[in-house]
Amino acid sequence: QVQLAESGGGLVQAGGSLRLSCAASGRAFSLYNMGWFRQAPGSEREFIAALSGVDSSTYYADSVKGRFTISRDNAKNTVYLQMNSLKPEDTAVYYCAARNLPFYSASSYSQSNRYNYWGQGTQVTVSS
Repeated sequence: QVQLAESGGGLVQAGGSLRLSCAASGRAFSLYNMGWFRQAPGSEREFIAALSGVDSSTYYADSVKGRFTISRDNAKNTVYLQMNSLKPEDTAVYYCAARNLPFYSASSYSQSNRYNYWGQGTQVTVSS
């Protein structure tokens, strides 16, 4: 069992940066495969980034590639999402998620129903 808690959201101007954190409680955090998703009002939950706990491979949505970076600190049981060059269209509630099986295909890291545990979300608002 893993419990996740996001933090670090807020209001930022376009072009600015934010770093989101996702603190995990529970055992064997380093073995979990982690993902970040976001959901804007009226939209479906959208994959943003994922990080394999097996080999540290990273995966990104095209919309954030080159601007966002996912990382983790296993000693702190925390996964991060560094967001640079933010745009108004990045405005959403951001969620972290944990999966207890390896990423073996694109769908296994990009589909929200492939994750076992979710945080409560943190709001990110980017003003123009």
